[in-house]
Amino acid sequence: SRRKQYALTIKELAVQSGLSERFLVSVEAGKANISVVKLDAIAQALGTSASALLEGAQTTPRLDGGRLVALLGLRGAGKTAVGQRVAARLDIPFVELDVVIAEHAGMPLESIFALHGAEYFRRLEQEQLKRTLDEQLDGVLATGGGLVTNHAAFNQLKNSTTTVFLKASADDHWNRVVAQGDARPMADREDAMDELRTILRARRALYEQADFTIDTSALGLERSVDAVVRITRERMQQTKR
Repeated sequence: SRRKQYALTIKELAVQSGLSERFLVSVEAGKANISVVKLDAIAQALGTSASALLEGAQTTPRLDGGRLVALLGLRGAGKTAVGQRVAARLDIPFVELDVVIAEHAGMPLESIFALHGAEYFRRLEQEQLKRTLDEQLDGVLATGGGLVTNHAAFNQLKNSTTTVFLKASADDHWNRVVAQGDARPMADREDAMDELRTILRARRALYEQADFTIDTSALGLERSVDAVVRITRERMQQTKR
């Protein structure tokens, strides 16, 4: 809470305290075995003392699954369009994990893959997902299309959120992405549609592990939003009991 009060990022606090970002993430998650020396370093970086931090500490256990609803699906499923509308209607935060990753890395996702490879991206994805889950107790979270193949991250997501699979036909996936002005799916690839269908088939069993499935091709945008709003409201009411 004090870090947020000072509008410090984890990275900035790491620099000021001389501790690693990974360690600070664990501290904020309540999972680090912190020494008095390190606690004091954090306190000084936050302009206070270790004793003051301990005196002001409050235990705020997270409710089962929190009130965070996570949207799953391949690009073009409607995660951003649906998520933004749901968040606006319920006046809750909307978070796009790919945007969080790109901001943390300081470069677009395409550059992350090109410069560092898929394995590095998956590691970064897991780290930023954990950070988001630790910080965001309610709202709507749009995940990357391939997160379900990152087993550690997917398990973490299922254990910490209510998951909703936004299902769509291959044609709708294709047309929605192109309608957004992204011609990459068809660029110099005659078999791109076949590849898309293959990916959908390969990931279907993973996506279907979600708590709920909503067919956006069958329902359309507004009725899909209505369905996610109902799920989110029910989840919020359950966690208030």
